[in-house]
Amino acid sequence: MKRAYSKLMLYCIASSNAMGRFGLRSSTAFSTLSERVASRLKDPSLVGDGLVSDETFNVIDPGASAQQFEDGSAVIARVRRMGRDDAKIAIDRANAALVGWRDGTTAAHRSAVLSKWSSLIKENTDDIATIMTMESGKPLHESRGEVTYGTSFLDYYAAEAIRPSAAGGGFITPSPFTIPGGTAPRGKIMAVNEAVGVCTLITPWNFPIAMITRKAGPAIGVGCTVVLKPSELTPLTALALQTLGKRAGLPDGVFEIVTADENVREVGEELCTNPIVKKISFTGSTPVGKLLMKLSSESVKRISLELGGNAAFVVFEDADIDLAVNAAIASKFRNAGQTCVCADRFIIHKAVETEFVSKLMAKVKQLKVGHGMNDGVTMGPLISSAAVEKLTMLVGEAIAENASCVLGGSPLLDIGPQYFEPTILTNVSPDSTIFNSETFGPIVAITTFDTEEHALLLANNTTSGLASYFCTKDLARVFRFSASLQNGIVGVNEGIISTASAPFGGVKESGLGREGSALGINEYLETKYIFLNV
Repeated sequence: MKRAYSKLMLYCIASSNAMGRFGLRSSTAFSTLSERVASRLKDPSLVGDGLVSDETFNVIDPGASAQQFEDGSAVIARVRRMGRDDAKIAIDRANAALVGWRDGTTAAHRSAVLSKWSSLIKENTDDIATIMTMESGKPLHESRGEVTYGTSFLDYYAAEAIRPSAAGGGFITPSPFTIPGGTAPRGKIMAVNEAVGVCTLITPWNFPIAMITRKAGPAIGVGCTVVLKPSELTPLTALALQTLGKRAGLPDGVFEIVTADENVREVGEELCTNPIVKKISFTGSTPVGKLLMKLSSESVKRISLELGGNAAFVVFEDADIDLAVNAAIASKFRNAGQTCVCADRFIIHKAVETEFVSKLMAKVKQLKVGHGMNDGVTMGPLISSAAVEKLTMLVGEAIAENASCVLGGSPLLDIGPQYFEPTILTNVSPDSTIFNSETFGPIVAITTFDTEEHALLLANNTTSGLASYFCTKDLARVFRFSASLQNGIVGVNEGIISTASAPFGGVKESGLGREGSALGINEYLETKYIFLNV
């Protein structure tokens, strides 16, 4: 393991002040970078300048080779292992900062800080993208794209923060009450928006920037303070964001981070049950989301959940097949298929199946699999060896149930232990495990249909309801079919549709609430009714 680090280790701290004026000891998260990462960065101080702890956990490069896993150089950083007590301290710090941030700043000031934060992230795009690729595995060009996508939420909510719909805004409505003995109106009815308070944000590894900014942007913009628990697989990007947030003017306690791995359950329990916390926002698996709902119910916290998906991708007989194939590639193979809105179930009209599969195979064969930092790579590794084992099992089960593997189907162990071939399966049973699972991998599972009613039945036959996609030239069908789909997000003739200005969220067991758009800011506001008898 000694070879994983240089003699001149960079000890990195993400939050250097202990908020001594509040009498609270530090809950600071930090990391120790390997030279393999530090040497690639223009500004290694993005993750701080000096704190050591005996309690740490490793951050792994998922794209490492078998040799690198063996000799220890797959370890790219060590990060502080924090526990329940650290989570309590972080919550106390956020609470101590709340009054000053919520009541002691104007919306214009908070907007300016968000804008500055966004600008600093953009200025450090190269370093942020490098960190993201090294810890998540996604190709560098995707990481750069995520920097743009992630900062768009800060820009959007910097603008929303100063609108009448944000904190401090609201509305006045006519009073129905009358003066005694008369008909003249009495008093004024006011509804005022207020920041909900201290929020905990729990984010996944697959979008290390965007899942943070999509939550923190509106929360901080309206005057909330937040405690973030990033994925233990990708904490470095979060730590860099915290550093840049401080440089942008975020006061101590406004954006706290708790890093945890093996003790994540106790940290999660504290974040969900601590009475100081008034709001929880979580993106992750459906089972964990259900657990967080139970934990937070005792104190009746506000909660937003963006949970698992099992997206259908329907291609009708009148579709532009070239357009459909391009949309399928974009939806399925981004981040090696490891997104919650990836197409999982491909439902293709029998009349165009042969053409669609042929053209899709030609495109998929052009994908270049490899380490995300390498030039020309268009698809990186899976996040873990367990993910590879899961996909191998799913493909094997599908083939045993008479599916045909027309492309791929196996791990790419010659590249590294966490790579899997882009795979296409045809004749997949709608009752199979793979068709009813969120695969989170680069597998296209294809079944066919012959009527629109049949396609709709297949598309809606799931407990999930996050995203779905379909391709057609029939405008009447566009409105009819999209209205009948049981999803919170629908893409028509397009495979990537997420944007800061659109509401993102699911129905059924895919979650509660919306992120993005003007609706996203409402998740962090309470409305107070005030009657003025004047």
